[in-house]
Amino acid sequence: MVEDSELDALLLVRYLESNGYELHHQRVWSQDAMEAALKQDTWEVILCDYHLPGFGVQPALDLVKAKRLDLPFIVVSGAIGEDVAVDLMKAGAHDFIFKGKLSRLIPAIERERREARARRERALALEKLSYLAAIVDSAEEAIIGQSMDGSITTWNAGAARLYGYPAAEALGQPALMIVPPALQEEARDLLQKLQRAECVEQFETARLRKDGALVRVSLTMSAIRDGEGRIIGASSIAYDITERKKIEVERLELIAHLNETLSKVKTLSGLLPICASCKKIRDDQGYWQKLETFVREHSEAEFSHSICPDCMKTLYPEFATNLVSGGSAPEG
Repeated sequence: MVEDSELDALLLVRYLESNGYELHHQRVWSQDAMEAALKQDTWEVILCDYHLPGFGVQPALDLVKAKRLDLPFIVVSGAIGEDVAVDLMKAGAHDFIFKGKLSRLIPAIERERREARARRERALALEKLSYLAAIVDSAEEAIIGQSMDGSITTWNAGAARLYGYPAAEALGQPALMIVPPALQEEARDLLQKLQRAECVEQFETARLRKDGALVRVSLTMSAIRDGEGRIIGASSIAYDITERKKIEVERLELIAHLNETLSKVKTLSGLLPICASCKKIRDDQGYWQKLETFVREHSEAEFSHSICPDCMKTLYPEFATNLVSGGSAPEG
């Protein structure tokens, strides 16, 4: 209560208590006292007299505005002119009540408390929306909203990066502008599925950039509903999978190349019947083949012939001394 008259303040308190209020109140009559009261406690309503020595309605309103407080501010005063009352409302007061006609005080307090709660709820809702909008806009993914007629309603920074269109160019345009012609019928079908409240699973598809290039994306779509649960649009979240698809293709090509290479590799396994004397090997048909011939036919190995030192001594003793002294053996 901004009131210099202790008696008037007491009458207001008794009137409010007689109408069912349990009050926690404080009377102030100067700017310093009001500033201290606003700082020390949380208040629901300010009742302010019009005439105060050295203080008044306008300085009190200015103080509330400076502190960014959204409080019902009701002027309760003696006789004032209609023009003064209008000026008070323009200055920011929510209502004015004559001290001799307090019957309007209770309805005015209740109305302004409801309005203040509604304003706070709207402010919180807007703050929440702003926070969510900031999250959406800062997301790396391309997040797009569209109405049920297919017009783009929201376009975040991720969409601008992925598709190349700034928001100013995209908003209001048909969402099909980023869909390749061959996939536009599919996009229409997806929108109709959402309109029928059917589920759309995450899927991979292609989209069209502003420069005409195709980009592979992983896409998730969901319905947008209003406060009554009616579907009013659709949202899509897409992220670029071009690099991932490129890596997948390279991996598949590598696997195919390895399989092709392995299919050309021949291996020897199992027991090989070999002559203890001439070292020929018996093949599956029972024929005896030279070791070199058999190995060449059953593997990728090639032969380069030479003579070991022991055979050199036996077969070519005239060269053996030269080999031992650092010469090289003849190759065949």
